Amino acid sequence: MKLLSRLLNWYFSRTALPYWCILLIDYAIIIFSGFLGYYLFNDLGNLVNNFWLILRDICILLIPYTISFRLLHTYSGIFRYSSFVDLGRIAFAMILGSVIAFLVYLPFPSKENTFLKHPTLLVLILLFATSFMCAIRVIVKMMYDSFRNDGLSKRIFIFGTQNGGISLAKSIRNETLKRYTIKGFVSPDANMKGKWLMGTPVWGEDENIVEIMQKRRANILMVSPLQTAHFREQDAFINDLIAANIKIMMMPFSEEEWDGKSELRYSQLHEVDIEDLLPRDKIEVDMLAIGRQLNANRVLITGAAGSIGNEMVNQVARFEPKEMILIDQAETPMHDVRRMMASKYPNIRCHTIVASITNKTFMEEIFHRFRPEYVFHAAAYKHVPMMEDNPAMAVQNNVYGTRIIADLSVKYGTKKFVMISTDKAVNPTNVMGCSKRICEIYCQSLNNAIEEMKQYKNAEEIKENNTTYCSLLQANGSLPCTQFVTTRFGNVLGSNGSVIPIFREQIAKGGPVTVTHPDIIRYFMLIPEACKLVLEAGTMGKGGEIFVFDMGKPVRIATLAQRMITLSGATGCKIEFTGLRDGEKLYEEVLNDAEHTLPTVHPKIMVAKVREYDYEQARLNEERLLEASYTYDDMAIVKIMKEIVPEFKSRQSKYEVLD
Repeated sequence: MKLLSRLLNWYFSRTALPYWCILLIDYAIIIFSGFLGYYLFNDLGNLVNNFWLILRDICILLIPYTISFRLLHTYSGIFRYSSFVDLGRIAFAMILGSVIAFLVYLPFPSKENTFLKHPTLLVLILLFATSFMCAIRVIVKMMYDSFRNDGLSKRIFIFGTQNGGISLAKSIRNETLKRYTIKGFVSPDANMKGKWLMGTPVWGEDENIVEIMQKRRANILMVSPLQTAHFREQDAFINDLIAANIKIMMMPFSEEEWDGKSELRYSQLHEVDIEDLLPRDKIEVDMLAIGRQLNANRVLITGAAGSIGNEMVNQVARFEPKEMILIDQAETPMHDVRRMMASKYPNIRCHTIVASITNKTFMEEIFHRFRPEYVFHAAAYKHVPMMEDNPAMAVQNNVYGTRIIADLSVKYGTKKFVMISTDKAVNPTNVMGCSKRICEIYCQSLNNAIEEMKQYKNAEEIKENNTTYCSLLQANGSLPCTQFVTTRFGNVLGSNGSVIPIFREQIAKGGPVTVTHPDIIRYFMLIPEACKLVLEAGTMGKGGEIFVFDMGKPVRIATLAQRMITLSGATGCKIEFTGLRDGEKLYEEVLNDAEHTLPTVHPKIMVAKVREYDYEQARLNEERLLEASYTYDDMAIVKIMKEIVPEFKSRQSKYEVLD
């Protein structure tokens, strides 16, 4: 067997079979086919008696066949990479050669010419030679696929059949350097179970795949892009694979999904990160409707250098707005945003502005100068422990900053204001979540006030009847037109300071991986998916809605940490439970207990029915809270926050004494 393996490896090397050898093999096949055809028309005795005459005629026939081979390059291919296209080219070359031979011999009949006595012999040569040439190429390719070994070949299974699995298998088998050997397919389709695909058995996903892979010494599972969503839902199977040290290869979660038609190469897959294995549903949005609203309009995005804001910049830019105004107080990240926009979207007028949204005079100058038609407000302090220790900053940045941007949007005629909130605003247990809930209250009450102002005909009538609303008139004295929409969602994968990058850093250092509580769970969503839903919600919103997103299945953080440790291959890295942090919940809610949701046209977006507040009261509450924030008295600030949001109940926090 070792001798056979060495012989095959030599034969399948790049330089083992020159082109002239292929031509000689084809010549030999034609000569053999000629003798075989003659034998079928005569007996063996005639064949022996006329051997040299027959050989002469066949050699003469090689001339037209050589011409057709040259024209169609049949001997320029490589046997081991033969395809149906190559086989078709051989058949056409043989037909062309036979036609040339017949036309050349036809005007010169001769009794000595063996083949002209029976012109049908040309047809037999055509059939036999074509069959033998194709057969030898198919056999060599099969031997190449079955026996060649470059010393680096790894045994794999492919999860998924149909287009995705077959495309992966073809990509693997067509590689010059054979890195992988396919030992089996796994199919979610019960009808495929027990069948063979491309000469390889197909197993059902209900079988013990890990044990089967171990018996066949396969240690890699490649997942078809068309089966990734289904595969992620197989928690037990994934855990068994990881425990058995079987590598999983998938399309990166950040990649666009494969369309099922374009060329798919196995090199597009990579060894999974934990993000690839988190269960999530495919999210589709009406990109045309979004494009109709944003195209050729001026769009302002706050927090443009943050995780969400930066992705919002990318997605909005694709719709080619007339102008983009990007604001963030982080100078270096904003420099990166500026470079990205100049590189990817050079045709869009873009203004990258380093500023804090709490700088009211500068924000007014920006609105006065650019007059944005759409505002996406993503700027906020978001880290729960930091805001628990710094409630004054949570109020001044999150609450007051939002109020400044919202009021200026009304004053300068912005069509739509979309605020990005958080699931931590529901039944808040921490300062950060409560600050975002206060932002929601203000924006919704502001929208309601604008709706109430529609009962008045003009600004003069408002000034006579309701002085409270005078401050809401546009700078030119017109009635306000801004629609306020709020979106809530949970944790996003890969955001700055999120749990996955922290765990990855801890594992790299050898541990321990710190988890606050063994039962803590969280919802996760990809940043691009979350931003698409924000755009969709902003498009469908008519004003005053608080949209909540279906975040899919919750993930137990301890399980997440263990998977990351196992995937990394780290040994001796342990999980350490540190206890809940100040203001931290075991699980996040998306809706208040007293709230309910209404469906929308999008299955992943719902409208939360929440308690609504009077605009004047919301404004006075914010002013009182802002004034308290400048005392920097944590207890006094949080006490007012709890008065504004009665459902705010602190947990694991010094503020529990105020409840």
